[in-house]
Amino acid sequence: MALFCLPMAGRAQDSGRLLATSGVTQLEGAGGGGLVPWALITGYGTRDAIGANVHYTSAYLPSFTLQSAGVGVGLYNRLELSYTHQWFNTGSAGGRLGLGSGYVFDLDVVGAKVRVLGDAVYDQDSWLPQIAIGTQFKAADSHNVLQAIGARSPDGEDFYISATKLFLAQSLLLDATVRATKANQFGLLGFGGDRDNGYHAEFEGSAALLLSRDFAIGAEVRTKPDNLSFAKEGTAFDAFASYFLNKHLSATLAFVALGPIARQGDQNGVYLSLQGGF
Repeated sequence: MALFCLPMAGRAQDSGRLLATSGVTQLEGAGGGGLVPWALITGYGTRDAIGANVHYTSAYLPSFTLQSAGVGVGLYNRLELSYTHQWFNTGSAGGRLGLGSGYVFDLDVVGAKVRVLGDAVYDQDSWLPQIAIGTQFKAADSHNVLQAIGARSPDGEDFYISATKLFLAQSLLLDATVRATKANQFGLLGFGGDRDNGYHAEFEGSAALLLSRDFAIGAEVRTKPDNLSFAKEGTAFDAFASYFLNKHLSATLAFVALGPIARQGDQNGVYLSLQGGF
């Protein structure tokens, strides 16, 4: 039996979209998984309504702490606009890197996403996924530090296309995203580098299974460019569990593996995200 249920005819505007179809809030503020944006538009607004979410996320790693907070607005299930601020605290690793213990990198991310094709919920009789294109403009601080490690710019822009397919009968969601990016560690360490300053096409993927009406598990993968001689960068993974109390509040807990960061070895830790909205 499907754990997702279609809204009753004539009540789509009143009841909004299905529970969990807004996803959670991705690290850089887009609607999707924790690491990967989906083609779904954030919030529960239908084509006749506006939806929105606010989020707070924290990732606890062996050498660092990454926090983010922001807001996303979904307009008529067609356009998504978002803003997120990130704080990357180097903790004791800051001292080992010569920055000072507890040195913080800041990153602002402004995003936009447009659904261009398909409807993940209603196109169940077609293999066509919902498709969206998006962009994220990122501006980092610590300009002198970024220049010293070889980053070419503190600011940059990512471009992506996402395809998301929801199988209602199986309560399964699959997403594939291709991102064109120059970002070092998602943009926290600037853009481009002494090794490479060109755009790279990187793959990102998600799979989520709804075990009950309000509880989902899943996993994600995200490849990243390796632009800096200063420090090798690797692929990121997560395995998550999300609980949707209702359409206004959800929580996600995940194991996250971000690969090596700033010569401090592999950074595997715990990711917690809270989301509220409508």
